[in-house]
Amino acid sequence: MKGLFFLGLTVGSFAFIQAQNTDSLKIKEIEAINFTKRLPVAKEIINVQKDLERKNLGQDLPMLLKNQTSIISTSDAGNGVGYTGFRIRGVAGRGINVMMNGVPFNDSESQGTFFVNVPDLTSSASQIVIQRGVGTSNNGVSAFGASINVISKDPEEKFYFKTDDSYGSFNTYKYSAEVGSGKFWKNRLSVMGRYTNIHSDGYIDRASSDLHSYNFTALFEEGKTRIRLMAFGGKEKTYQAWNGIDRKTWKTDPKFNASGAIYDANWEKIVGFYDNETDNYRQNHYQLLWEQGINDHWNLETTLHYTKGKGYYENYKQGDPFVRYNLPDFNGEEYSDFIRKKWLNNDFYGVVSTLYGKYENLDLNFGAVANQYYGRHFGNVTGVFLPQINESEYYRNRSVKSEVSGFAKALFKVNNFEFFGDLQLRNIDYDIKILKDGDGEGGNLTKNWLFFNPKAGVNYRIGNGKVFLSYAHAQREPNRDDLTADNNVKVEKLHDFEAGLEKQFGILSVTANLYYMYYVNQLVLNGELNNVGAFIRTNSGESYRRGIEIGALAKLSKQWEISGNVSLSQNRNQDFKIENEALVRDLGNTQISFSPDVIANLGLKFNPNKNFQFALMNQYVGKQYLDNTEDKNLQLKDYLLTDFNAQYQFKIANNDVALKLLVNNIFNKKYVNNGAVYDGEPYYFSQAGTNFMFGISWKIQ
Repeated sequence: MKGLFFLGLTVGSFAFIQAQNTDSLKIKEIEAINFTKRLPVAKEIINVQKDLERKNLGQDLPMLLKNQTSIISTSDAGNGVGYTGFRIRGVAGRGINVMMNGVPFNDSESQGTFFVNVPDLTSSASQIVIQRGVGTSNNGVSAFGASINVISKDPEEKFYFKTDDSYGSFNTYKYSAEVGSGKFWKNRLSVMGRYTNIHSDGYIDRASSDLHSYNFTALFEEGKTRIRLMAFGGKEKTYQAWNGIDRKTWKTDPKFNASGAIYDANWEKIVGFYDNETDNYRQNHYQLLWEQGINDHWNLETTLHYTKGKGYYENYKQGDPFVRYNLPDFNGEEYSDFIRKKWLNNDFYGVVSTLYGKYENLDLNFGAVANQYYGRHFGNVTGVFLPQINESEYYRNRSVKSEVSGFAKALFKVNNFEFFGDLQLRNIDYDIKILKDGDGEGGNLTKNWLFFNPKAGVNYRIGNGKVFLSYAHAQREPNRDDLTADNNVKVEKLHDFEAGLEKQFGILSVTANLYYMYYVNQLVLNGELNNVGAFIRTNSGESYRRGIEIGALAKLSKQWEISGNVSLSQNRNQDFKIENEALVRDLGNTQISFSPDVIANLGLKFNPNKNFQFALMNQYVGKQYLDNTEDKNLQLKDYLLTDFNAQYQFKIANNDVALKLLVNNIFNKKYVNNGAVYDGEPYYFSQAGTNFMFGISWKIQ
């Protein structure tokens, strides 16, 4: 089917289908959610309490979302705790726009999403909105595969105390306590707070994680005024597991971790491991959200936000030259062993404001965004065998990234039609400056980008469903690593065509979406990693992603429910070339890296009564490549996983108690869902075989 233009039929996963009937939800929904439900885009709106809480036993959010449409989740430690990530429609995390209550969460420079910095985020969320494709205008970098907005939950109206505790494989445990005041001060104010500690030794050797997180929310409500003050964040210490292993080692010792290895004098044998080869980071988020009803037609939402991040990763560097760290040779020796720390100290702050207007047949949104990121990068080094080398700074650079953007959206209803338009103008200024040169870190550059991103679509109502068509154009700036590796790297551009269906047929609910995503200068993963385990990207010229995603939910009876989704796609570079100093290789049309043609999920849920719930979920992922050459030596094999989840709920003296069990990979499949390329050879990130988590939730109210 090479060279053919086609649109694929897409049917969203069951979580979106369930979201179509959310009137019974006790969670108060904000205007943005209500507006999003009507948009002509592929979307899922997940009720966290209903869909995710039963398996929220310590794994990060990407792992909890792994069975949603077109998602592949990955874990460096192999068991879903610590550094995790996901890809949607084959697009990696740096192409997925993630927001917390509409505030950008992606790191401004790397564009990455590091959920390890906010562990147990799911416990403080009420809903998660996933828009596949470009979707509608977002805050922060443009969505090039999907956007995700995590909506925090509000304090409850009555006092409660809740604890969630779990334990499982690889010495993984979670302790969490949450308390809510209920409403007080003339029924206007309520507060709640949560603290969580998560630990895991990891499936991979020494891939341990020690994670702490907190959330505090105060809510004030009176008349048409609603003000939320939120403080949340976390502290993480993880032993590095971002190097992967070669194929031979994966077959014989899949848990091996080379991070921190110390070799003998001949560099032939490992004699030990450095015990603090770790990543250490603290991130605190502060948000003030003000929702104000102006009159019967207009509402205003304004959010002030500030995020503080600071931390470092530490390495044992064996046999490094003194000159690398701007140090003079010692006693005629040019090399020694060092311990280095690479630091990041950053501040991100800004304002997001949206005005909502609603008339009989017309909905309007006007938004303005102003954000600035200030980052300080520096490195310190100490000598291992030379105590006279005190910790000294060997490089420093700083960066400032500022963004101002605005958008206008309209949804106009005419009989059975709803016409949608969305215009976004986004300006970005980015400045990097070297303050102390060393180890090739940083650069000196100034960039400015001005992007105009239009979107349009139409819904047609058919009974209790609809069909839709939409087009969206998006442009996206390169990230810091892209720019420092190649100052001539090009801006990515995307034309996204979508067509869909949402419909109920008796006991069967279905959604459908057609998509064709045409890219110009898409930055694709070339399979190689930089020195912090992040994938290196390169412009691929012209490329496309097109496919078929199918899903359905059938309520067979009061006890039985079956659901599933399947994504069939083509993801191709067109006339792909590899250029170096020696030659130019023209490889023609090749499959885009990390983009399998098939992703499918099938779930079966059984509720024998109101207390018990059992669920079985299967996921199949087709073969994928580690780079863009279609070299079969660099191919990850397909795999099929089966997970089991059970929950038993009961009451003790009017207290709600829930016992939970999660068994992942129950058939002990040996598989790899992520990897890299070193010197032309594949490296794998091993994933755990059969593993479990058991938990108990106790709520006093």
